[in-house]
Amino acid sequence: MGGIDWAIGRGARPMVVIDEAAKQRDEPTPHGKIGMSTAWRITDGVPGRMMEYRKRSLHPGSAIGVHPIEHDEVYAVVSGEGEVVSDGATARLRPGMTAYLYTGAQVGIRQTGTAPLVLIISYPLEKVPQK
Repeated sequence: MGGIDWAIGRGARPMVVIDEAAKQRDEPTPHGKIGMSTAWRITDGVPGRMMEYRKRSLHPGSAIGVHPIEHDEVYAVVSGEGEVVSDGATARLRPGMTAYLYTGAQVGIRQTGTAPLVLIISYPLEKVPQK
């Protein structure tokens, strides 16, 4: 099953392959602009997507400021070290660790150490598109 089948109401949409290099940009961190980061908004522009999937590198000394979330979020550490906060509770993160954050929490994450903190961040979109 593929694109033709989906177009006539059978099967799944065709896959989308994304070149991360085309999605990369340097920008201040979200939620407070606490330092600089490199952002890869990987799924931006994917037609009919139902989730957000991003990569972000927090440069040394930077942080995503504490902010409320209206959906569950996942922060998976690719490299570097950091600290994540959720409703005042703080946990250290290193490569191979993932923080699962729940709807309604006040969350943030900051880079620690000397290397950038590289994360994969994923969450559902609020208004899920339909076929």
